[in-house]
Amino acid sequence: MNPLNDMGRLLLLIGIFMVIAGLVLIFLPKLPFIGRLPGDFVIKRGNFTFYFPLATSIILSIILTIIFSIFRK
Repeated sequence: MNPLNDMGRLLLLIGIFMVIAGLVLIFLPKLPFIGRLPGDFVIKRGNFTFYFPLATSIILSIILTIIFSIFRK
């Protein structure tokens, strides 16, 4: 294949990924349950806050695994 075709496809994929990531960042705060699930840990000590979204990470991982397995076939 032509190297320019490969570079063009790569740039298109990167652009599509950037648009999707931007949309997620815009609409994610509007979802009430993201980041506030029972398995998400928040530790506040004085002026220090530690946030570890364990349950949210697991659910997003499962969803992305399902989506990628559908597109892989």
